[in-house]
Amino acid sequence: MFTSAQIISARLAPEGTPATVGSPAPSTIVRPKTRLVTVKMAGYDLAIPYVLTELTNGDAILRYCVDPQGALAAAAESPVQQGVKPAASAQAAVRAAFIAARGSAPKTQLEYAQEGVITPEMAYVALRESAAHLEFFAPKSDSVAAAVHDSHMGGKFQDSIEQGLCTYDAAAGVITLTPDKMAVTPELVRSEVAAGRAVIPANHNHPESEPMIIGKRFLTKVNANIGASAVSSDFSEEIGKLKLALRFGADTVMDLSTGLDDLAGLRSAIIRASAVPIGTVPVYEALDRVHGDASALTWEVFRQVIIDQAEQGVDYFTIHAGFTKDLLPAAAQRLMGVVSRGGAIMASHMMLNDSENLAYAHFDELMAICRKYDVALSLGDGLRPGAVYDACDEAQYGELKNIGELAARCKEQGVQCFIEGPGHVPLDKVEENQRLEDEYCHEAPFYTLGPLVSDVGAGFDHITSAIGGTNIAMHGTAMLCYVTPSEHLALPTPEDVKQGLICYKLAAHSADLAKKVPQAINIDHAMSRARATFRWLDQFVLSFDEAHAYEVWRAQMDEENCNHSAAYCSMCGPRFCPIRLNRRLQAKYAPKA
Repeated sequence: MFTSAQIISARLAPEGTPATVGSPAPSTIVRPKTRLVTVKMAGYDLAIPYVLTELTNGDAILRYCVDPQGALAAAAESPVQQGVKPAASAQAAVRAAFIAARGSAPKTQLEYAQEGVITPEMAYVALRESAAHLEFFAPKSDSVAAAVHDSHMGGKFQDSIEQGLCTYDAAAGVITLTPDKMAVTPELVRSEVAAGRAVIPANHNHPESEPMIIGKRFLTKVNANIGASAVSSDFSEEIGKLKLALRFGADTVMDLSTGLDDLAGLRSAIIRASAVPIGTVPVYEALDRVHGDASALTWEVFRQVIIDQAEQGVDYFTIHAGFTKDLLPAAAQRLMGVVSRGGAIMASHMMLNDSENLAYAHFDELMAICRKYDVALSLGDGLRPGAVYDACDEAQYGELKNIGELAARCKEQGVQCFIEGPGHVPLDKVEENQRLEDEYCHEAPFYTLGPLVSDVGAGFDHITSAIGGTNIAMHGTAMLCYVTPSEHLALPTPEDVKQGLICYKLAAHSADLAKKVPQAINIDHAMSRARATFRWLDQFVLSFDEAHAYEVWRAQMDEENCNHSAAYCSMCGPRFCPIRLNRRLQAKYAPKA
C-alpha cells in the first residue's frame, strides 16, 4: 500500500577501546560493548536503529530506545570506559518518505486503521516493539550459579535465533525479524488503533518523530514535561532538558512553556530537535495572547493557537474539554479545588463570562483541525484531584464521564485520542480509576500523572507518584506522566528532569514486569545473572543510570586492586558475602547444566 526507501541504514558504533579509570589507575578494563544495530522485518522496506548491549558472559540485550544516539553518547561518557563515539546528532526526517507517499490529502492513523490499511508508521511500531521482546541470552550459562537461574526459569531463555524469530548478521549489525513470529505484528497494531485502544501520535508536519504507540497491549510509555516560564529558564536550558529527557528514555515530551516573548520560536526548536512526539496545552498560549485576561479569551483566539501549533508539528494537544460548567459547584466542594493550570483557565473563563467551556462548545471544530493534521487529542483532566482528600469525587468522575462521551465522538470522526488521569489518589483507589476509565472511555489509552498516593512527599513526589504509577500501569494504564522532585515546589531543573525520568522508567519497567512483558523479564534476568556471578561492569550497564551505579559502587571499593572483578561488595565484604555462600551451596546440591 505504501512504499519508501530505506529510512535509516546500519550505523555501527566503533568498537569500544580499552581505557583506564581512577587514580591511581587499575589494570586495563573493557566496558561491555554498546552498539547500534539495524532491525528489519522480512518483506518490509524498513530499517530501525536499535541499541544492542553485549555483556561479558555472552548474553546480549536489546533495549527499546527512543534515542539510540543519546544512548551511545551516554556510553561514551561512562566513567568505566571512554571511546565509544556516537554518530552525528542531527535529527533526521525519519517519516518524510511516509508522508510524501500520501499526497496532498493524508488521513489520520485512525482513519487508515479503520479502513484496514497498515501504514508504514504501524509497521514501524510493530518492528520497534517486537525487537524489544527478542531473547539473546547465551544458550550455555557461564557458571553453576547462572545455570541454576536458567533452570528456575524452566529453560525460557533460549536464543531467539534458535527459535526462528529472527536472523542476525553480526558483522553487518543487522537483525531481521520473521513477521509471522513477531511478538507485535503490524496487524495487531492496526487493529488496536482501529478500536481506539491505541494511538500513534504523528502530526504530518513532524517528520523527525519516530513512530511510537501508546496502548495497554504495548510497552508502558513515559512522558516528560519541560517548559520555560517568564521567571525561570530559557531556550538553551529547555533544549538541554529535551536532550536529557530523550537520553534517559522519555517516550513523549510535553512543552509547557508560558510567558515568553517567542513561544513559537522555542516550540519550533523543540519540535525540530525531537525524535519523539511533542505535546502541548494550547490554552496556555491562548491566555498569553490575551495578556493573561481569562475574560478576554475567545474561541477565535484559542482556535488560531491550535492551528498555529498544528502547523508547527505538535503531535498531541491536551484539551480540557470535559470540564463543563455544571461541574463548577462540585469543584467548589473540594479542599484543593481546581489544581490543573489548564482547568483553572477554563474555570475562570466560564465563571467570568457565565458561559460553557470553550473547547466543549466548539469540539466539532477542534476535531476538524486535529483530523487535518493528524494531531491526537489528549483529553485533559482539568478536575484531577490535587489532594488524596479530594480523590474519586463527583467532580473527578463527572469529568471522566464527559471525557468518555468526547472520546466516542473522536473515534467517529477519525481523530486519535487518549485520556488524561489523576492526580492525587490513595493507593486503595488506584485500580478503581483504571477500571472506570476503561468503562467510561471505551478502553481509550489512559495517561496518568502518577497518581500520587500521598500528599506529604514534598521534594520526593517523584517517589510518591511512581508508587501509584507502577500500580495503575500494572492494571492497564498505557503511559505515565513523570513527576519530578520539584513537583509542588518549583520549575524542574535539568537534574530534576533526570531524576523524575529514571524514577518513572523504573515504574514503567516494574509494571511491564508484573504484566509478564518479555522485554522487562529479559533485562531483569540479565541483571540477576550478572549479580549471581559478580559481573560488576554488566550490572552498571544494565542500570538505568550507569554512571550513578558505578560511582556508588566505586565510592567504597578498592578499585585498583579488585579491578571490577571482586566477588563481594562493600556491604558484606569477602567474609560475609551470601552470594559466595550460594556458589558453594549450588556447587554441592544443584544439578549440573
